[in-house]
Amino acid sequence: MLPQANTFHHVSYLWDDAKAAQFDQLPQADREVALLIYRSNLLGADLRLTNYGGGNTSCKALANDPLTGQPTPVMWVKGSGGDIGTLTRSGLAALYVDRLRSLQGVYRGIEHEDEMVELFNHCIFDLASKAPSIDTPLHGFLPFNHIDHLHPDAAIAIAAAKDGQRITEELFGGQIGWVGWQKPGFDLGLQLKQCLDENAANGIQLRGIMLGSHGLFTWGDTAYESYMNTLEVVERCAEYLADNYGKKGAVFGGAKLESLPADARKAQAAQLAPILRGLCSSERHMIGHFTDDERVLEFINSSDLDRLAPMGTSCPDHFLRTKISPLVLEMTPDQDVTDTNAIREQLTPAFEQYRAMYQQYYDTCKHSNSPAIRDKNPVVILWPGVGMFTFSKDKQTARVSAEFYINAINVMKGAEAISEYTSLPRQEAFNIEYWLLEEAKLQRMPKPKPLSGKIALITGSAGGIGKAIAKKFAQEGACVVLNDINPERLDGAKEEFVGLFGKDMVATTLLNVTEFASIEDALKASCLAFGGVDIVVNNAGISISKPIAEHSIEEWDRLYDILVKGQFMVTKATVAVMRQQALGGDIINIVSKNALVAGPNNAGYGSAKAAQLHLSRLNAAELGGDHIRVNTVNPDAVISDSNIWAGGWAEGRAKAYGVTVAELPAYYAKRTLLNEVILPDDIANACFAFVGGLLSKSTGNVLNVDGGVAMAFVR
Repeated sequence: MLPQANTFHHVSYLWDDAKAAQFDQLPQADREVALLIYRSNLLGADLRLTNYGGGNTSCKALANDPLTGQPTPVMWVKGSGGDIGTLTRSGLAALYVDRLRSLQGVYRGIEHEDEMVELFNHCIFDLASKAPSIDTPLHGFLPFNHIDHLHPDAAIAIAAAKDGQRITEELFGGQIGWVGWQKPGFDLGLQLKQCLDENAANGIQLRGIMLGSHGLFTWGDTAYESYMNTLEVVERCAEYLADNYGKKGAVFGGAKLESLPADARKAQAAQLAPILRGLCSSERHMIGHFTDDERVLEFINSSDLDRLAPMGTSCPDHFLRTKISPLVLEMTPDQDVTDTNAIREQLTPAFEQYRAMYQQYYDTCKHSNSPAIRDKNPVVILWPGVGMFTFSKDKQTARVSAEFYINAINVMKGAEAISEYTSLPRQEAFNIEYWLLEEAKLQRMPKPKPLSGKIALITGSAGGIGKAIAKKFAQEGACVVLNDINPERLDGAKEEFVGLFGKDMVATTLLNVTEFASIEDALKASCLAFGGVDIVVNNAGISISKPIAEHSIEEWDRLYDILVKGQFMVTKATVAVMRQQALGGDIINIVSKNALVAGPNNAGYGSAKAAQLHLSRLNAAELGGDHIRVNTVNPDAVISDSNIWAGGWAEGRAKAYGVTVAELPAYYAKRTLLNEVILPDDIANACFAFVGGLLSKSTGNVLNVDGGVAMAFVR
C-alpha cells in the first residue's frame, strides 16, 4: 500500500500498514474489532476530525453465538461515554445485529424513542461490554462493515450553513447524502437507512451522509477503506472552505479591535480570573481555564461577534459543553481590573442578566417531565482583546469546553465563508441539554470527592511533607499547584503527579517564599491555570539547630525570612486572591511542636515557629469576616522523606539529646505518649481534616500530630 501522507493537507494520514498487519493472525471477528480500535484511535488523535469524547465508530463481523455455537452477525460500537482517541475493547458495546434491527417491530414512534434505549440491553452479545449509547441504531441500520460518525469542524461548517444541503450535493456530486437535523436516537437511525435506500433506488451509491447541524457519517467494507473515505471526505470539505475564505469579504466582518500583546493578555486574565470564578461559583465551586488561542482572538475581536455569539452552537456535542450561548464582557482590553470591588460591581449585573436569560430559556422550553434547572451561570466567557475563560466542575471539563467552543468558532467561520451560519433552534437545544437520557447519565456519575472544585497551593510541595499534602489533596479531588525553588525537583514532582492524576489536576510554578514578587507570580500561575485558589498551605521551611553561641545572625535571618516573613507574605498575597473570589478559603500553617516546647540548641528555629503559631492566631482573628479559615498543624519529628533533616539538623538534634542520628527515629517515638513514628502522610491527613468539609466552621485551631507530646498540649 503506497504512503498517503502527502495526499492530505487539512487532516493527518496516520495509518501504519505494519501495525495494522499485527492483527492478521487473529480470528476474523477479533481482527475486525482490533482494526476498529486501531482506526478509532487514529481518528481521535486528529482533533480536526473529531473533538474529545465526540463521535463514534463501529464494525460488524460474524462471531460464534455462545448459545448455539453458530456464526451470527455482531456489531461492535463505541459505548456510552468514552473517547475514540483512547478507545479500548472494554469501551465497546457488542450487540446482535439481527436483534437490534428487529426492534423496528416494537418502535412506537419518535415520541417514545427514549424507551428504545432500555431495549438495546436485550440485544447484547457480550455481557461484559460497555452499555450501548443512544447512537447505536445510527450504526445498526446501515449495512456497512465499518462506519465512522465524526464531528469534523469542516464538515459541520457545511452542515450548519443555511444552504448546507445544496452545497453538500454540489461539492460531492450527490455521493454524500443529507439528513436534516434530528436529535440522535432510533428515529435518526431509520432516517439514515431511508436516505441510503432512496439514493440506491435512484442508482446512487452513497459514500457518506451529512447530518444537518450535526456531523458526518462515512463508511467502508474494511477498516482501511472506512478510514480513507473519512479522510477524503473531510479533506474535501476543508479544501472547499479554504478556497472560499475571503471571497465574501473579511473573516467575521473584519477586526473591530486589536488584541493586547501576549504578556499583557496573560496579566489581565490572571487579574480578572478570580473575580469571574467567584461570580461563576454562585451555586458550586468552579474550576477555570483560559486561552488566548489565535482562533479565539480572531472571533472575539471581530465585527460579527455581537451577531454570532448570542446564536450559540449547532452541533449537539458542542452545545452540551458550552451552554446556550457565551457571556461577552463589555470591557476594553486594557481596562484597569485591579480594583476588585469596582470590577465586581461592574460585572455583577451582566451575570445576573445571563442567569435571568437562562431561567427564561428553561421556563420557555421545559416539558412537564424535564429535569430541574441546572446551574444558571455561563460556561464560556469572552473578553474581546484578551481571550476566553471557561468554567466548569473540574479542570478537564473546563478545558474541553474551551476546545469545543473553538470547534464552534471554526464552524461559524466556515459557514459564514460559504453561506450563512445557522444554530440550533432554542427548543431543539433545550431538548438536547435537558434530555432525560442525558440526565440519567449525569445521575450515574460518581459522587464528587470532598475537594472537587477546590484549588490548593502548598508551598514547598515538590518533596517531603509538602508533596504528601499535595498528593492527599489531589486524591480527594483538588487541583494542586506544585511549587519549589528547585526546578529539577519540581519537574520530577510534576511528572509523578501527571502520571498519578492526569495533566488537568496539576500545575507547577517556581516559588521562593522570601520574595514577594515570586509569590505573586505563583498565584498568578494558579489563577491562569485554574481560576484562583481556595486552599493554601504554608509548608516551606528550613531547620537549623545550634547552640546560641554557634548560631550566626545570618542563620537567624534565614529562619525568620523563610518561616515567619514567608508565611506572612504568602498569606498576604493569598488573601488578596481569596477576596477577589469572595468564596472564603482555607489557610493552613505547618508549624511545629517547637512553637510550644522549649528545648536546647533551638533558639532560632523554636522562636520562629512560635512566631508562626501566633501569626496564625492573628490572621484567624482578622480574616474570619471573609470566611477565610486559618488553622495550624503542629508536627514533630517527621523523619521519613522530609527535607527537614538536611543541612545538619539531624546531627544537631542528635547531639542535643545525646544519641546518634540513627537512633533519632526511635528516640522521638519513645518519648511520645503513643510511641509512634510520624510520617509525612500523617501531616497530610491532618491538613485534609481541616479542609475536607467537616470542620468548615472551625478557625484558629492547632492540631498536634506528634504522637502525643504532653508539653506541646495547647491547653
